Amino acid sequence: MDSIQKPTNPIRVMIVEDHPLFRDGLEKALSFEADLLVVGFASTGGEAIDSVQKYQPHVVLLDVNLPDMNGLQVARHLLHEKDKVRVIMLTAYHEREQVIYSIRAGASAYCAKDISPQELVSVIRAVAGGAYVVGGKHMTQTELEEWVHSEIERILGPHADNPTDQLIPLSPRETEILYAVTNGMSNKEISAKLGISQQTVKNHMTSILQKLNVEDRTQAAVKALKHGWVRMQQSKDS
Repeated sequence: MDSIQKPTNPIRVMIVEDHPLFRDGLEKALSFEADLLVVGFASTGGEAIDSVQKYQPHVVLLDVNLPDMNGLQVARHLLHEKDKVRVIMLTAYHEREQVIYSIRAGASAYCAKDISPQELVSVIRAVAGGAYVVGGKHMTQTELEEWVHSEIERILGPHADNPTDQLIPLSPRETEILYAVTNGMSNKEISAKLGISQQTVKNHMTSILQKLNVEDRTQAAVKALKHGWVRMQQSKDS
């Protein structure tokens, strides 16, 4: 049987995923499509940001839960790339807030990791063509903005002050501090590591607790781990 011939101008796809089995599965599923070409891989957020210029993908399949920075941070970086890159967020955790965070960070689509290969291929083609996809629904940018606004109102209530400004993911600095908290560091240790005062660390923690709607740093760490915003640091022996 003849091998599949790739078209002259296929959709260039980069996969950002640190689990080899899932990454290889994605590559194999996409390899059967004549109009798709997997041009490269990255296993960390930092590597993904550095590799975009090298691989020049049209579409990036991006895991939310990465070892160094989360997918939301990576998406925000890619949003400002000179050559517009379309991002499809892949996650094992699904709730409305997470979808909104991803879209507002710059993702063009949000898909659960148990999506079928056929559905994922359809999403890739749609996103490469300029569409946005959430929950299997294809939307224009205007329709997406209307959907996000209605979802935020549904969560916060229609009479909330500036609802589009209230529901936001953690800032890069807040994410950095929460990562340190999740890995057992005290405010004093975080202060020394980041070169900021302990009072500044406390101020950031107050903001984190308010944004995540939790009462203490332990609850904040648990919620962040559950959503894939941060990960536990692996010991060198593991």
